[in-house]
Amino acid sequence: MSDPSKYSLNSKLVAQATEEWLEKRGVTKREIAELVMVLQQAYFPDLTIEECEQNVNAVLSKREVQNAVLTGIQLDLLAEEGKLLPPLQEMIKHDEGLYGCDEVLALSIVNVYGSIGFTNFGYIDKLKPGVLMRLNDKSDREIHTFLDDIVGAIAASASSRIAHRKQAEREGNMNVPID
Repeated sequence: MSDPSKYSLNSKLVAQATEEWLEKRGVTKREIAELVMVLQQAYFPDLTIEECEQNVNAVLSKREVQNAVLTGIQLDLLAEEGKLLPPLQEMIKHDEGLYGCDEVLALSIVNVYGSIGFTNFGYIDKLKPGVLMRLNDKSDREIHTFLDDIVGAIAASASSRIAHRKQAEREGNMNVPID
């Protein structure tokens, strides 16, 4: 076992790497915020894209979320490079329907924000609007088996965060535990 007193990873570097890798893989925070709008605008007609983006930023500030993003992107990249062992290589390369580990990793993000996040994730994963449609397009050589679900989970989590905060505002309780 490694000596914990000798290991130190700067959290700001992890957050920065998360943002950089999302951008490198062609995903912007604005695109994720647009998914949040799809999920929440019917419930909150005055919701703005800026508010959605603030909530996306809040979700992305969580270390658990950053860990999932970095792990999923690395697995997608390894699959693109053909560096995974068979049969895992083929399952991830082709986003096999019976391979559910990509959804399980994404659910680790949603789990931070409660059951509303789970239902939002299932809905957005089936609907695949906006950036999710692009990430699911198999016509290029990029593999996004994990990233599409991770992006959907970030949007679902930001949606859940909004729902909890709006309910707290209605109740006059500004000390909402959902962060």
